[in-house]
Amino acid sequence: MNSLQELQQQPAQKKKPKQFNVYVMIFAFIIVSALLTYIIPGGAYDRVDQDGRSVILPETFHYIDGENVGLLGIFNSIHAGMVNGANIIFFVLIVGGAFGIFTATGALDAFIHMLSRKMAKKEMLLIPVLMLFFAAAGALMGMSDETIVYVAILAPMTIALGFDALTGFAIVVLGAGVGFTAAVMNPFTVGIAQGISELPTFSGIGFRIVIFVILYLAAVFYVMRHARKVKKNPELGVYGKFGRKANASALKNTSKMTTRHKLVLAAFLVNYVVLIIGVLKYGWYITEIAGLFLLFGVFMGILGGISPSGIADNFILGAKDLLGGALIIGFAQAILVIFNTSGMMDTFLYHAANALGTIPAALSAAGMLFLQMGINFFVPSGSGQAALTMPLMAPLSDMIGVTRQTAVLAYQFGDGISNMILPTGNIIALLAIAGIGYGRWVKWFLPFFFIQIGIALIALIVAQAIQYGPF
Repeated sequence: MNSLQELQQQPAQKKKPKQFNVYVMIFAFIIVSALLTYIIPGGAYDRVDQDGRSVILPETFHYIDGENVGLLGIFNSIHAGMVNGANIIFFVLIVGGAFGIFTATGALDAFIHMLSRKMAKKEMLLIPVLMLFFAAAGALMGMSDETIVYVAILAPMTIALGFDALTGFAIVVLGAGVGFTAAVMNPFTVGIAQGISELPTFSGIGFRIVIFVILYLAAVFYVMRHARKVKKNPELGVYGKFGRKANASALKNTSKMTTRHKLVLAAFLVNYVVLIIGVLKYGWYITEIAGLFLLFGVFMGILGGISPSGIADNFILGAKDLLGGALIIGFAQAILVIFNTSGMMDTFLYHAANALGTIPAALSAAGMLFLQMGINFFVPSGSGQAALTMPLMAPLSDMIGVTRQTAVLAYQFGDGISNMILPTGNIIALLAIAGIGYGRWVKWFLPFFFIQIGIALIALIVAQAIQYGPF
C-alpha cells in the first residue's frame, strides 16, 4: 500500500483539524446581510451589453424600494444561492472527481518517489526540482489540500538528507503555494474568477507565467538559504515530530514507475495541451473544461488499470474532498442573492466607487489585494471566495478604472498568499502532520510573506500600467 492510500484511510479528524466552522461564519454573514436590508436603501444602475459583458453606466444610479429579507427569506436565499452557483459548484465537483481518479492511479505518488530516489545524492538540487513540480501542480491543478500527503513523505526525507523537517515542509507548501498564487491555469481560482468577471477563460496567461517564474525563483532561494544554514549547523534546524534521526521512507521505497504510471502522466499532460488549444482557439468555458477533465479522468483511470467501479468510486472520493468548498460557493452566493434582491449591491457599488474614485487606479488594485486577504480569513476556499467577491469586484473595477483582469489578479494574490499563513485554512493540518508549531512556522515564513506581498504589489502596478486585459 502506498503512502497516499495509507493516508486516505486515516480518520478524517486527523487529516483536517479545524478551529471553527466556516459554514457557521458564512451563515452569520447571511443573517447580517438580511438585517442590513432594513437599514441600507436599495439602489440600481442601468446596464448595457458591451462585447458580451454587462457594463454599468456610472451616471445612472438611483435609489429604489428594495426588498426586505425576513426569516424565511434567509433560508430561501441559501437554496437560491445554490441554484445560482450551480454551474460553478458542479464544475468544482467534476474536476475534483477527475483529480480523484488521477490520484488513485498512483502515478503522482510514484513520480515523487522516483525523483526522491534519483536525486538522493544531489540533495541541494532536489529542492528546486521538487519545488518546480509542486509549483506546477499548484499553478495547473490547484494543488492545495492534497499536499498533506507529500508533507508526510518529504519532511522525514529531507532530515535523512542532512536538512530538517522544515525544509521538506517548505518544499511542498511554498512550492504548491506560489504555484497556486500565480494560478497560471488554476481551474478553481482564476478559471472561476474570470468566468464570473466575464473574461475569456485563462486569458492573460502570459503575464501570469512571468509572475509564476518570479514567485518560484523567490521561493527556491528562500528555502535553499534555510537548507544551507541547517546543513552547515544542524542545531539551527526544526525537526518537528520526526526528530534528528528520521526514517526517510521515500528514499527506501523500491517501487518503480511502471509503464502505466508513465502513460497516466502523459495523458495528464495531453489533457492540458488540449485544454489550452480549446480555450484559446475555440473559446471553451466551464462546461467544456469540466467535460474535458472528466473525459481524461476516465481515460487516465483506464490507463492506470482501475476497474470501471474503481473509477466511479474514486471519482466520488475526489468530488467528496472538494464538497466542502463547493457548498461554500452556494452559501456565498446566498449573500449575493440578498444583496441583489434588496438592491444593496448597487448601493455599495455607488458608495465604493465614490470613495475610490479619487485614488489612483493602481492603489485601488492594491486595496483590492488586502481586502481579498482579509476575506480569505473568513472564507478560506479559493473558489468560494471568487464566488463571493468577484460579482462585486468586477463591476467596481470598471467604475474606478481598474481592468477586470487586474481585479482577478488582486483576488488570486490575496487568496494564494494568505493561504500559507492564515490559521483558518489548511496550514494548521499540514503543520500537524510535520509536528511543527504554528508560531514557529509564522516566525520562519513571515519574511517570505512580505516578499510575496511586495511582488504582488509591483505586479498589480505593472498590470494597471499596461492595462492588463483584454479588459
